[in-house]
Amino acid sequence: MKSSKLFLSVTAVLVLGLLLVVGITLSGCARRTANTQTTVVNEVPEVGSTDTIALNQNGIPQVYFTSDISPAGLMAVYEALGLTASGNVAVKVHTGEPGNPHYLKPELIGGLVQSVNGTIVETNTAYGGRRASTDMHMQVARDHGFTAIAPVVILDERADISFPVTGGVHLTENIVGARFNEFDFHIVLSHFKGHQMGGFGGALKNLSIGYASAAGKSWIHSVGNSRSVPLARWDWDHNSFLESMAEAAKSIVDQVNGNILYINVMNHLSVDCDCNGNPSVPTMADIGLLASLDPVALDQACVDLVYAASDSSDLIERIESRNGLLTIDHAEKIGVGSKTYQLIRL
Repeated sequence: MKSSKLFLSVTAVLVLGLLLVVGITLSGCARRTANTQTTVVNEVPEVGSTDTIALNQNGIPQVYFTSDISPAGLMAVYEALGLTASGNVAVKVHTGEPGNPHYLKPELIGGLVQSVNGTIVETNTAYGGRRASTDMHMQVARDHGFTAIAPVVILDERADISFPVTGGVHLTENIVGARFNEFDFHIVLSHFKGHQMGGFGGALKNLSIGYASAAGKSWIHSVGNSRSVPLARWDWDHNSFLESMAEAAKSIVDQVNGNILYINVMNHLSVDCDCNGNPSVPTMADIGLLASLDPVALDQACVDLVYAASDSSDLIERIESRNGLLTIDHAEKIGVGSKTYQLIRL
């Protein structure tokens, strides 16, 4: 049973009730071993108090949550972060494969994108489909309504550039679209859901596969062995691929010097990615919006909320069958962020 795998302090009565009524410091949970558990370390005052600010200064990442999945809710979690997106702002989204109804809708994200005068950015795919070339991808962006709310740039439409990966086990470089360098600030706006290969997709996947050019996607999937790999050959060691995603994500975080923030939208929680043109119908209810300055903390918080939900067995099976939590573990190990976080309800 899922409930036997999530251990809270004796003061907890309801898992979500305690997490979301007050800010709580958590160490990320996982159901893979009996010795891994979520622990309530400390209860903290309401958002905005001096004690909360001090806790943030002590290095514990804060993750802000609202159950209000709306344009207003999206603005609320963005503003709670206290970091203003300025300059030439890239908003990294997934434009959605045609046939997939679960991608983030322009009606939801348009207000935030326009408030920062943002440009929606994406990259071409390496597996074919209707987003494999810039012309086709731009047509999908038009069809899905993104060009109606903001300019759209395909980062690898002209050329690729390489960023170094420091501290990696598998990769020494990450390959992204050359237009990345046109932007001063990045909002990584991710639809949290399952994934056919990664187990789940959130901020870390959007940072890695999402920002990687078509060649970079092959590079990550092949664990740094090839920049041009047919889909049928994406059969390298699976755990090494999961760790390579974390390493590619680190190269983006290192490159932007703190000019980045992360928002995950937990709706349409299918077990399949938005890259799937015929995805499974979600079997669990929507959860909410979460935002953080730490992508590891953010994805861990989303995973914890999935495990705490009573209707999440299908998504949990997808995560565990692909060993998806390894990406979070490796990201923390190489210094991308922290699995320990403070969850604060707005």
